[in-house]
Amino acid sequence: MAIALAGVVAGCVLAYLSGITEAAQPPVFNPPANPYSNGIYANGIVESDQRSGENINVYPEVSGTVKQILVAEGQEIRKGMVLLVIDDSIQRAAAEQLQSQAQAAFALLEELKAQPRKETLDVAEAQVASAQASLKTAQDELDKQRAACDLNPRTISKDALDSAANAAASAQANLEVARKQRDLTKAGAWSYDIRNQERQYNALVNSHLSASALLSKYTLRAPSDAVVLAINSTAGSFVSGQGTYDTYTQGMTPVLVLGSPHARLNVRCYVDEILVPRLPSPARMKAQMSVRGSNVKLPLQYVRMQPFVSPKIELSDERLEQVDLRVLPVIFRLEKPKDLNLYPGQLVDVYIGE
Repeated sequence: MAIALAGVVAGCVLAYLSGITEAAQPPVFNPPANPYSNGIYANGIVESDQRSGENINVYPEVSGTVKQILVAEGQEIRKGMVLLVIDDSIQRAAAEQLQSQAQAAFALLEELKAQPRKETLDVAEAQVASAQASLKTAQDELDKQRAACDLNPRTISKDALDSAANAAASAQANLEVARKQRDLTKAGAWSYDIRNQERQYNALVNSHLSASALLSKYTLRAPSDAVVLAINSTAGSFVSGQGTYDTYTQGMTPVLVLGSPHARLNVRCYVDEILVPRLPSPARMKAQMSVRGSNVKLPLQYVRMQPFVSPKIELSDERLEQVDLRVLPVIFRLEKPKDLNLYPGQLVDVYIGE
């Protein structure tokens, strides 16, 4: 009997407790509401304030291994500041080799222009004097032979007389050769040789300039005043003109992403193509942004419209995604409050009205 009574009491208590309805907890934040009577909704993504385009994506023009990164994420940088250095040892050696070849070609060009060298000309003059002396000796010997033959033809054989005459003729020819060699030396380098050497020197100089210009590409510099938003590479990583490999997305990403140093931010909204006819004219367009995870709502100022409807893959970044929906990008400007955490790349909800 007692057990049955206890069961009845327990059942009554359980029924009472089950009938108690607790009050619903208030939401942490309210869902975004349309502030306009005929407003349209669009997904938005925060980006830096640019006159055209989106954030500044930095790609190297050469391939190589990252040697050093000289900036940090969130750092404000100035135009021309070194951001990243790629290993340039091979290209630097090639540039130095071409520079040495150009210097050697220039030295040879100066040598051609400086001809005739005084010492070389002195040697040519000495050779002429020696040839003249040899000719005088041979001519004197021929005169003696002829004089002796005139006195007594039997004392000098015809062979000896012919040999003396040949020796004198040979000495005369050697003198002419020595004189022509002296004149050639005195004339200096041939103008065609000088022009040819000048062209070789200019070609090597241009090759060195080209190699030096390519060498400078191994150092990435800031294209403008900006803020470093993201560094997607590390020292030792391989980079190319396509960027660097991202192990998380398994795709190629920019080596660095830069943003505008202004306090303003832009919000790029993607308007569904079926809502495009309902867009108000830019002169009457207004917009309000809701920050997800909070009750913060901020007004937006119309900046420009990208007049090109494209597939909606920008928010997911899935390049192989099959998307039927197409969207129209509309860019608004946002004055960032100082007490609000808001960063480029953040997704927001936007209502556009008039």
